[in-house]
Amino acid sequence: MDKTLHIVGGGMAGSEAAWQAARMGVNVVIHEMRPQVGTFAHRTGDLAEMVCSNSFRSDDDEQNAVGLLHWEMRKAGGLIMEMADAHRLPAGGALAVDRDPFARAVTDRLRAHPNVSVETGEITDLPDDGQWIFATGPLTSEKLGQSIARETGSTALAFFDAIAPIVYFDTIDMDKAWMQSRYDKGDTEEERTAYLNCPMDRDQYEAFIDALLAAEKTEFHEGETAQYFDGCLPIEVMAERGRETLRHGPMKPVGLTNPHQPDVKAHAVVQLRRDNALGTLYNIVGFQTKMKYGAQTSVFKMIPGLENAAFARLGGIHRNTFLNSPTLLDAQMRLRARPNIRFAGQITGVEGYVESAAMGLLAGRLAAAELLGKDVPAPPQDSAMGALIHHITGGAEAKTFQPMNVNFGLFRPVDGLKGGRRGRRDRYKAYTDRAKAAWSDWLAQCPLDESEPV
Repeated sequence: MDKTLHIVGGGMAGSEAAWQAARMGVNVVIHEMRPQVGTFAHRTGDLAEMVCSNSFRSDDDEQNAVGLLHWEMRKAGGLIMEMADAHRLPAGGALAVDRDPFARAVTDRLRAHPNVSVETGEITDLPDDGQWIFATGPLTSEKLGQSIARETGSTALAFFDAIAPIVYFDTIDMDKAWMQSRYDKGDTEEERTAYLNCPMDRDQYEAFIDALLAAEKTEFHEGETAQYFDGCLPIEVMAERGRETLRHGPMKPVGLTNPHQPDVKAHAVVQLRRDNALGTLYNIVGFQTKMKYGAQTSVFKMIPGLENAAFARLGGIHRNTFLNSPTLLDAQMRLRARPNIRFAGQITGVEGYVESAAMGLLAGRLAAAELLGKDVPAPPQDSAMGALIHHITGGAEAKTFQPMNVNFGLFRPVDGLKGGRRGRRDRYKAYTDRAKAAWSDWLAQCPLDESEPV
């Protein structure tokens, strides 16, 4: 029996899957179509390239579900988290990374592993034999998407993912903007000043909303429908839901004090987060958009402090295809109709870099175990990874299935704890304590062999 594992897609999920399987002693071939076949969003041929935000979100492993997922991936020797930690940028309580060095480091580590090889070229069909993981992400190529749709007997679901713009720091007016993390969160001064803030008064905010609503937007192709993921809504879509929506979302003014006008409370605040280690680039937090490029520059320059801003990248929008996983995948992430094929990452219906990498970690371990003839117990449902994989492979309602971030709503309740907001802190700590114990026990049953290739 061929002991080679083929992985299609070198994003977060594919890279992590390859790393885990290779460390278990399986030969791995990563099939990555870039740079031979490009996409609208990618700029390089590097593995694990970050195309949207540069944030892995909260790193709090006691009170936040995504922070717990960070902890579990670190505990499992995850490559994505190791490289994220190595290329970390100040971001308050969040884990943000210097995206280009991060991707290059992931690429270098995988290419240097004796069990891993990388082949450039597009895979357009589902193979009949061999062990495969498809981790093609939100930009699955048209031909492969058609092949998947034919095999599953259903039309792939789709929503539209939006990209936030990036501004050159030296074009921001710091006489109007200031550096501060919300509520001064962070253990160091660098963390407490990780965000750049641009304040708006009521009139400026109302004028901004008017311009946002009136701006020319990207039109969808005939037959496409915009099913946005709520965690990544374009700002103009949020504005259409109500004029105050942005002020209670990415533009909320709470936890901030303007040192230029300490006695004046801002009506709204636009935040920017460092996007590279040099501090020369900042992305506008939560400002994913489908405005056309000309409209973006004029609307965003209405933001105080950004009147003369130069943009390293404007926002964009792209289609994100995902499977109806509760119907199509088994508990081992295998395609029910073709058990030699697994899916991992965003195409399975998880949302976010961390969730994608986590599902890659599980897929890589499960596929390698199968190739090696090892019995591996199911990931514990009380862990963050177990809760997430349980949701996408059967816990979710198939008729209404939509992409999901990890969250404590996916966890089984802990008996005897108070509900509601007042009991939340104790409840979340109980979830994370239970998850860490369950995950540690599972890893002890499924150790990495670090063996030579078979």
